[in-house]
Amino acid sequence: MGGSSPCASCKLLRRRCTKDCIFAPYFPPDDPHKFAMVHKVFGASNVSKMLQELPIHQRGDAVSSLVYEANARMRDPVYGCVGAISFLQNEVSQLQMQLAVAQAEILCIQMQQEPALPTQMDPPPANEKSFLFSSSNLNNLHQYLSFASSSNVIQDPLKIESLWT
Repeated sequence: MGGSSPCASCKLLRRRCTKDCIFAPYFPPDDPHKFAMVHKVFGASNVSKMLQELPIHQRGDAVSSLVYEANARMRDPVYGCVGAISFLQNEVSQLQMQLAVAQAEILCIQMQQEPALPTQMDPPPANEKSFLFSSSNLNNLHQYLSFASSSNVIQDPLKIESLWT
């Protein structure tokens, strides 16, 4: 940085910031916490080596990734950002299951409101899955969905699929 204020890394490391400081473009002096986290998790020497090995146009993205991972490691020292990813994947799975239950409830209600189907029907083509429910399966589905929506717990997510086959 020369004559102006030293970058955040040089400030923290208490060294003179030169014109060719590898940290200066990515760790400005007004955001010292950013470098402090990265330094604590990865070490200044390792970060310097990583940045020097990368082409200049990729260094900004690398610093963003390092800052993100360092922040995640500060919050969760064992799993880091993998813990956050796993948590979010679990949330998505739970929401998908809730959506499937809601869609099944809607289908059940729609089928109960439709007029009775004729007793004789052509069998569906062999390559298509039939979505027609027998009355016992509809009753089982309704009981299962009532239980699932009242308890907010799904014991066996494959039970819905087994009712449809």
